[in-house]
Amino acid sequence: MNFPLPVVDVSGTPEEMGAGYGAQARDQIRANVDAYLQRFASAVGLSRSSVLEQGALFHATTRQHFPRLATMLDAMAEAAGLEPELIYAINARSELLYGNPTCGSPGAEAGECTAIGVLDSHSLTGHTLLAQNWDWHPAQRPYTLLLITRDERGHEVAALTEAGMLAKAGLNSAGLGVCVNLIGCDRDGLPGGVPYHVLLRSVLEADSLSWATRNVLRIPRSASINLLIGQSHSDGGELLDLELCPGDAGWMHPQDGILVHANHFETAVPVYDTIKDWGGSSLFRSARARRLLLQSDGKLSFDEILDVLKDHHSAPIGICRHLDVRDSPADQSETIWTVLMDLNERSIQLISGPPCEGGNGLLFKPFSN
Repeated sequence: MNFPLPVVDVSGTPEEMGAGYGAQARDQIRANVDAYLQRFASAVGLSRSSVLEQGALFHATTRQHFPRLATMLDAMAEAAGLEPELIYAINARSELLYGNPTCGSPGAEAGECTAIGVLDSHSLTGHTLLAQNWDWHPAQRPYTLLLITRDERGHEVAALTEAGMLAKAGLNSAGLGVCVNLIGCDRDGLPGGVPYHVLLRSVLEADSLSWATRNVLRIPRSASINLLIGQSHSDGGELLDLELCPGDAGWMHPQDGILVHANHFETAVPVYDTIKDWGGSSLFRSARARRLLLQSDGKLSFDEILDVLKDHHSAPIGICRHLDVRDSPADQSETIWTVLMDLNERSIQLISGPPCEGGNGLLFKPFSN
């Protein structure tokens, strides 16, 4: 599967970057908002007026905790000709779709992902590496893009995302990158949180691993999220996995030079993991990926990591995920992008569709230095 990937490249202040984003991707943003309004209505019964009400709440929390990102989102909405509340709602699509336990759960396998981190001491190139399969509704693929921002302070970010959102997997000019997994627990749905994709973007706004953790741990959250964060360094890179839920957090460090995560809690955070209500491939994917990585005879290359991301055990719902016709249309999912990031080189490689079908993909080295 080969799909064109629009690239939005904007510079300046948050207001200027938001306006540029909204202007360059106006049609794609508007189409993505329409698609999510239909999904919110069909999946969880939210009317447009209810989405606007929820978006206003997320607008307020974003303005309070991340005013620069709020300015960027507001300017984007204006340039795209949309109410800002709709933009905040799609940045909080995980909260709106999965935050109410009566309306479903990430454990229903609607959005499973497998993320991998490899320390420089264990990679063939001597670089710190991140990779993941992003599994999501295939109908959302046409709304994906690569967002590159260069702010007035010289901080640069490149992130794969959906039109109108600020980030998903990505990296920045400080050699810091993030991969993401949807997780769920019984605390999800608490009011007053910062939107899921704004929280994700806050990681990439940081110039260090320390500030990335400060950004995400100090703010209120309405939904659970797993972040696999890495940063390169001349004295050796570092990896950290954060399992975040409303009001609590757990973390994991690399073992044998690698970190792997899927879509359930693996730390001792005292919550009820809603994967228990659904089952699914997450229960073995992270363990299997970790085991396959450790079978390497030497240090890991991107080719070996990609081979793991192509694994088809339990097909069609495995690490490399394909559509399963037994799923309802609302729950159908497949790997829509595979992301490979070299944090030392500041490069991001994107492969469209299940990685077994996507070839070598697109390689970007987006930063000026």
